[in-house]
Amino acid sequence: MAYDLEEQEKIDALKAWWERYGTLTMALVFAVLAVFAGWRGWQWYQSHQANQAMGYYEALEAAAAQPGDDAVARIKAASAALRDDYAGSGYAARGVLVAAWALQQRKDLDGAREQLEWLVRDDTAPALRAVARLRLAGVLLAQKQYEPALAQLQGTPPAGFASLYADRRGDILAAQGQNAQAVQAWKEALKSLGADPAAQIVQLKIDALNGA
Repeated sequence: MAYDLEEQEKIDALKAWWERYGTLTMALVFAVLAVFAGWRGWQWYQSHQANQAMGYYEALEAAAAQPGDDAVARIKAASAALRDDYAGSGYAARGVLVAAWALQQRKDLDGAREQLEWLVRDDTAPALRAVARLRLAGVLLAQKQYEPALAQLQGTPPAGFASLYADRRGDILAAQGQNAQAVQAWKEALKSLGADPAAQIVQLKIDALNGA
């Protein structure tokens, strides 16, 4: 009988606890399940977005590798899709650089410039943004837009880009006929390059300009 009473007390205590906390417990369980389902759904969405972006990036690379001008439309379309729909992915910034290079190779300087200007404005990939500024300065130099080209190289260069920025600045100044300033910029590049083999190319520029 004592055993039955003890069991009944336990059941009554459990019923009382459930009446007091049961609703809250079920709400917490459903909340945890909802969070878990949302997390898994977000993971799936992120994976799906990454796969889609990778597909456009691979299509862009394939179009860029094709010879001739027939691939220009595909290059621009794939790049536009990456920028419009997958700007937050790592593929967008890299795709823009591929597209800009491919368009520049095809002498579509306006197209290359448009690509690079987008990346310069983008703040999700600072390292690639620094590359975009350097390449944009080169495109503007090719278009003989010297002041806008120099503007891309103003300020303190990003880490690892001091020599590249100084070298490109020298190229622009030389194209403007500002020989003394060009030599000064190239000498700044030499200081940053140190024993790098690229220093020989910069020195050749200085020698050629001084010889002229």
